[in-house]
Amino acid sequence: MPKEFIYRGHTLNELESMSMDEFIRILPSRQRRSLHRGLTSEQRVLLENVRKAMETLNEGQKVVVKTHVRDMIILPEMIGVTFLVHNGKEFTSVEILPEMVGHYLGEFAITNRPVKHGSPGIGASRSSMYVPLK
Repeated sequence: MPKEFIYRGHTLNELESMSMDEFIRILPSRQRRSLHRGLTSEQRVLLENVRKAMETLNEGQKVVVKTHVRDMIILPEMIGVTFLVHNGKEFTSVEILPEMVGHYLGEFAITNRPVKHGSPGIGASRSSMYVPLK
């Protein structure tokens, strides 16, 4: 039996039925302060698109919301929606799960790749002149 999701002592059903003000009170301080200042115009548009996507998702169609808004806090009403979040170069697919509630959307679309150094080749550095060719 899978464990029931609980966020700061509240179940998923309780979170979805809360008003925005009640939900803001249980968030960590950074997210709480950000939402108290109000949503930016881009975040408002994104939230409207999410609500439209949820309507079509309830009809049974799969919907993807494409966005550049990385500073949007994941709200309980976003659960189940797939986002394409821009990471500076391309759009990364992010499926919103209950465990992501309260985090920023950009946390799940990493902007830098880990460095994978290869072996030195011709022209890599001055010392590569002395690496024997195979």
